[in-house]
Amino acid sequence: MWWIRFVQRRGLPSASCMAVSNQFPAVALLLLLPLTQVLAQSTTECSVGNENPTIDENNQLGAIVTTITMQPGVTVTIENSLDSGSFTIIGTELSLTKSLDYEAENVLLVTLLCWKGGVEVNSVNVVVKVGNLNDNSPTFKETNITAKVPEDTKVNTIIIPEKSVTASDLDLDNIQYELTAITPEATDYFNIQGINNPSIYLHKTLDYDKYKFMQLILYARDRAPGSADGNTATATINIDIQQADTKPPWFQPCTFLNADKKVCISSGYIGRVNISEKTTEPLILKPGPLYAIDPDYTLNEKIVYSIVDGNKDDVFLLDSDTGNITMNKAANTTDTFILHVMATQANNALRYSFTTVEIKVIAKSSHAPYFENSRYTGTVSAGLATLSLVMDSKAPSIPLKIFAADDDFPNKLNPQITYSIQNSSDFTVTRDGLVLTNIMLQSAATLTVLATATDEESLQEANTVITVEVTPSTGTKGARANLQYTAQDMAALGATLAVLLVIALLLLGLIVGKHYANTIKHLVGKESDKDPLEDLSNQGYQDDENPVWSTKDNESLRSDTLENGTPVGQQPSDGFLPLEPRVESTIATASAATKGGEENKEGKDTDSNKEVKSILTKDRKTVDDGYKAVWFKDDIDPDTKDDVVVLEDQVDKEDDSDGDGDRNEEEEDEEDEQGSQHGDPVVSFILERAQLQATNGNLKPDQDADTEDDILL
Repeated sequence: MWWIRFVQRRGLPSASCMAVSNQFPAVALLLLLPLTQVLAQSTTECSVGNENPTIDENNQLGAIVTTITMQPGVTVTIENSLDSGSFTIIGTELSLTKSLDYEAENVLLVTLLCWKGGVEVNSVNVVVKVGNLNDNSPTFKETNITAKVPEDTKVNTIIIPEKSVTASDLDLDNIQYELTAITPEATDYFNIQGINNPSIYLHKTLDYDKYKFMQLILYARDRAPGSADGNTATATINIDIQQADTKPPWFQPCTFLNADKKVCISSGYIGRVNISEKTTEPLILKPGPLYAIDPDYTLNEKIVYSIVDGNKDDVFLLDSDTGNITMNKAANTTDTFILHVMATQANNALRYSFTTVEIKVIAKSSHAPYFENSRYTGTVSAGLATLSLVMDSKAPSIPLKIFAADDDFPNKLNPQITYSIQNSSDFTVTRDGLVLTNIMLQSAATLTVLATATDEESLQEANTVITVEVTPSTGTKGARANLQYTAQDMAALGATLAVLLVIALLLLGLIVGKHYANTIKHLVGKESDKDPLEDLSNQGYQDDENPVWSTKDNESLRSDTLENGTPVGQQPSDGFLPLEPRVESTIATASAATKGGEENKEGKDTDSNKEVKSILTKDRKTVDDGYKAVWFKDDIDPDTKDDVVVLEDQVDKEDDSDGDGDRNEEEEDEEDEQGSQHGDPVVSFILERAQLQATNGNLKPDQDADTEDDILL
């Protein structure tokens, strides 16, 4: 114990000390008072300012630990110990001789001995605590970590475990983690489980076609981000994405259904075979041979083929390894075979896809199509709109047209031939062989393309070369000159010409109608749109003194006339009346009117029911040469229903022509507009039966021959 050491230092024998130690319980009370007095006297001889100081690690050399207080004549030394080498006494100060490191030692013990007159009168123990500073950064076991991840790994799967990415810190600080991306969007697929848990897991389904490799950075910090005294460590995380067997076979060629290119659909194949003919070679199919690929191309699993439907009578055979289709027997009917073919991965029957092969049985084609010219040359200006015509270099005003002949046809023109451009998308060819631009050509150049003619019936082909000289743009004027040959402009031009033609015809009709208005009116008649029989009911005619028929008879006659099928030329219409009845009417009416007047003057009115007599006998129109009159055969049966012939009189025209030969058209138009009675047509009604009787010589004795002639004309 310390007090034993103190007694020994005072020169007491060891045996005495041991005796005292053994008899301490007995003598403790006897010695306690003297020893307390001695210790009190010793502590006053030397002491330190701080017996438990704390010194931060990484201190400077000579750093002061504490100060020493000594009585006069007292000296202080450092007792030799394990830690004594780290201290020294300079004057009255206890100092360090080295820089402390908390991670190496965190407590130092040093004993100071006080001497007076060569005798140790006191000792002081100084316990130095080392202060821990954040002088160490976190450390990863590996600073570059690589993980291989299959693309079909399930979401939330741990990719890198915690122990592989945990950092250590000698300062024993609490470490915080953060994951950032070097590859864009990498953190959308991967993340850590927490700020204090650096294990990395899959956050989103992988896609090998989009990303085959990703790289991230994992940060380990012993302080919060942004702290001035914080230390940070980093580790690079490399994710190597492995392709998995996720897609079925794809028949080639195929078309992607969407932008992510996950599904590719084949449009099928077509082929031709000749009827009653068996070929030994594999069939030639369009758009190419039958084959499929494994879209998981890094795996590239083997594909096997089979026909599942459509092979009627087993006419065709399919090689399961190559996909070649051959004939098992000849096809004797012109049927079309639709073969349903399945492609399956050899290692996984659940990875399969279907397509169709249409094989048409046709009559044998003796000749394949061919181009009469092995090369065509054309020219077109740069800057023209899409679908502009390429012009023939030999005749710049004529569009370039390619033609494939087929000797199977008498005129070498096969309507089943179509044209296409194989190695360029700048041009296209119509079914008629016209070459058009498919884009707007930007600059002058010489372009050579391959054109193919395909017989859609036999699938035979022929090729030719087209060389197009793209000339520099000649400006707006030149461009417009060339644009007139485009299909759109030609269609617009045709529509415009059609409209102009219609307008010209309308104008021509108006001019003809205006110039020949009077002639047309005289030919048609001013009242041709009315029923001529309605004139019989006119009030002026009903006031006649000796009407031949009553209104009732007129209506009966009209009804009978219409019902018994009056010839079309004799019925009221908007068209022109026949010319022959017009001539007959003119002559007959004039003659009959003259004779009727003479008969009235002579008073020959013996039998009104037997005579042919005008119903217009009023004096109001006796002064006019042209007037409306109705004449009947005197022996006509009143109950007859024969048709009535409507004829127009031209007496007024003849009179006007004789008397006023120089009258112009304007005067005639004015008279027509004013309703002149001289211009009114003279209408005569003659029964056809009367004509027939007159012709047969059945006239009554009291009628003269002249009247008969007039009526029959």
